[in-house]
Amino acid sequence: MFDTRNITLNAISEFYKYLENVPFKVSCTRLYNTSDLFDAFDAQDSESFERCYDTVVYNHVCKLGKITHHTMEMQARSMHDCSILKCLKDFLAGYEESMVVGIMGGHAMKRTDAAYRQTVEISKILTERGYLMISGGGPGAMEATHLGAWMAGRSDDEVADALCTISKAPTFKDKGWLASAFEVLKKYPLESKYKSLAIPTWFYGHEPPCAFATHVAKFFDNSIREDQILTVSFGGLIYMPGSAGTVQEIFQEAVQDHYLSLGYASPMVFVGKDYWTEEVPVFPFMKHMMQNGHYKNLLLSIVDDTDSIVQSIEDFESIYKSLPAECKQR
Repeated sequence: MFDTRNITLNAISEFYKYLENVPFKVSCTRLYNTSDLFDAFDAQDSESFERCYDTVVYNHVCKLGKITHHTMEMQARSMHDCSILKCLKDFLAGYEESMVVGIMGGHAMKRTDAAYRQTVEISKILTERGYLMISGGGPGAMEATHLGAWMAGRSDDEVADALCTISKAPTFKDKGWLASAFEVLKKYPLESKYKSLAIPTWFYGHEPPCAFATHVAKFFDNSIREDQILTVSFGGLIYMPGSAGTVQEIFQEAVQDHYLSLGYASPMVFVGKDYWTEEVPVFPFMKHMMQNGHYKNLLLSIVDDTDSIVQSIEDFESIYKSLPAECKQR
């Protein structure tokens, strides 16, 4: 006759041994930061990137599968993501929900693009006005979001200098992409009162996380990560030009707002009239859907200039303040 108690104890023992040997923190007590993810990075050592925590974890994920069927690995990743969710909730508790704003946009956006510079400008202004800026934490428009927040409180000349420094490596595939970011970090230390939140994933780990976010909630499960970006951006979402991923996020947010899943609809601000009406004609489609009653409650606007973008976000404050308490999440 089998001793099921011994079998259970052995299984638990094996599981704990497994947890001790995974290359990631199974239980996080705080969100990540740049020093955690790029702990071994040295701009003078071309091989140092491969030794960084972020890279080691990503290689581990690739080895066992981004969607793994390894039972203990599944449990370990779930435990990690659960602890990150708790840390994320604790961090956001320090902010009025209407002051949390997300910027969505393509990872292919170059550091030399006008849209990148505009994203930096938008994020800098909103950060200086008390907003917490959020992105998916990768390169392109996401990095620009955090660079803008990082440079909050600094002069236009300093921002221009930072942009000039990183323009030496326009995309994350270019040599010196991360090193130039660290050059800016060193030259312009963070103004401590300004923060930003990145929510990346190891599912897309071939895109390195940007170095400018002060707080990073990195997940294994991309579906959780995607949902969190949209869900916690109660103060609105700004859509810079992007492709498939950005379009997906537009319709995910539209569903939440249509059903008032979180108590109320948040503003959706599309940046680039030509882009969102001609090249990727999402905006006229959504207006059409609203006119025919297929979408309800959406707060849509489409603009080009930075002042109008900021105004669209700030205008929501009066709407939020008029909401009954039961509609607000925290």
